[in-house]
Amino acid sequence: MGQLKGHDEEFRSVPNVVRIAARRFGDATALVAGEVRLSFRDLESLMLRSVRSALTLGIGPGDRVGLCAPNSAEWIVAALGIQGAGGIVVPLNTRFKAREISYILRKSGAKALFAAASFLGTDYIGDLQEADPGLPSLRTTVSLLGPRGSAGLSWDEFLAAGDRSADAHAAIDRLTPDDVCDVMFTSGTTGRPKGVILTHGQSLRAYGWMSQEYTFRASDAFLVVPPFFHCFGYKAGWLASFLHGVTVVPMAVFDTGRAMEIIERERVSILLGPPTIFHDLLNHSDRPTRDLSSLRVSMTGGTTVPESLIRAMKKELSFDIVLSAYGLTESTALVTSTRVGDAEETVARTTGRPIPDVEVRIADGEGDEGVGEVLVRGYNVTRGYWDDPEATAEAVDADGWLHTGDVGRLDAAGNLAIVDRKKEMYIVGGFNAYPAEIEKLLLDYEPIAQVAVVGVPDERLGEVGCAFVVLRAGTKVTEAEVVAWARAHMANFKAPRHVRFVDRLPRNASQKVLKHELRAEFGA
Repeated sequence: MGQLKGHDEEFRSVPNVVRIAARRFGDATALVAGEVRLSFRDLESLMLRSVRSALTLGIGPGDRVGLCAPNSAEWIVAALGIQGAGGIVVPLNTRFKAREISYILRKSGAKALFAAASFLGTDYIGDLQEADPGLPSLRTTVSLLGPRGSAGLSWDEFLAAGDRSADAHAAIDRLTPDDVCDVMFTSGTTGRPKGVILTHGQSLRAYGWMSQEYTFRASDAFLVVPPFFHCFGYKAGWLASFLHGVTVVPMAVFDTGRAMEIIERERVSILLGPPTIFHDLLNHSDRPTRDLSSLRVSMTGGTTVPESLIRAMKKELSFDIVLSAYGLTESTALVTSTRVGDAEETVARTTGRPIPDVEVRIADGEGDEGVGEVLVRGYNVTRGYWDDPEATAEAVDADGWLHTGDVGRLDAAGNLAIVDRKKEMYIVGGFNAYPAEIEKLLLDYEPIAQVAVVGVPDERLGEVGCAFVVLRAGTKVTEAEVVAWARAHMANFKAPRHVRFVDRLPRNASQKVLKHELRAEFGA
């Protein structure tokens, strides 16, 4: 996997990042969550209490611990405590139901579960106990937010449970870059979720580079919208921030008006997320009355990005830097990124060049010249799926290449453009049609704000495209007009035969469009 380089060697582990930040940044603000404001010294102190409590409750090296809660200070402190004791965090999607959570806890052999007592109307621990009362290995349950409810301990009781003689510093000192820090289960939109094994060293090296390239600095404040159960919110969010003394402001559920209030009050300068949150900010009726001039750095990921959005983010939302990137959980969620100074066209149409010490190549055999499956090799690639050697062998070959399942092409400058997921490709009269490519083209049509394309059955051609379209505020076009524009601007087999206008695209908590729901809606 390669060795850590430069300053990353000093950090060694995720909890050690906080100890170093306490020395470097002291009384500067580390975390703002509602009424709670913690300095870096405060954060270190809370982390050490959390480590002592985890040790006292029997969490030790290699133990897996589930963590299911919205973005919050408690999520961060719980994760640091688990990892500081030598444990492995198993982040859980807060949109999962009890049976889905039960599967992951069983698969990972989790020893404990930290969960919100109630979030979006769900009592995770209570629902889990009802759905799976015989869950093996689960010895401890802690309610992170609100009352204890059906949990064994409240958050305050957990923090008070630590034996003062437990040496938290010694436990953190024992951690190495090669130790596993988390098992990130894939979202499971198709099939059973698989647990991706990632180490402290991989995470620090990847996001140490990213945060430097993206010019994170101690005067910044970062409103973290992507969920912590995903690398986008956890590693590109609070971990990358603490490396540089950036203030973290977690947001549990995105609300455009609330986000503008926080940006104005906290002088937020970093905001990463999917394009939909920037569309919502730009189109909100209160935006002209809000001071959003502090915004400085942004990165959009997970979907297509029109050039018009990038220009609007710079002109109307005051961003100096807007970048794009590509990754998947199996690659520590970071493979390629555009760089500061890249042209807007490069940011919109590609995901940039490979990060240092990572290789990307395109496998042959997908038909179109230059298009094939994206393969990745480097320190960022997972050592495998938890307790699933067959799936590991299928994903990572004997030469260390991760087979991503994404279809892409590399341009002459080495920039990667993702054409589509292999499984989302559909065939129109013998021609391969890639939805992501078609979506990029449709976003050049001014009335379209967001779009998702799926293949649907057709008696004559086998399959054709259906575009689900969210229109820009104040615009109105017909299905025939969209189809006519598409036929004028792309190959006939790519042009969607059907258009459905919707108010919002269905997404999971990671902001991926749920295309199976769109196909079902078309069928209905």
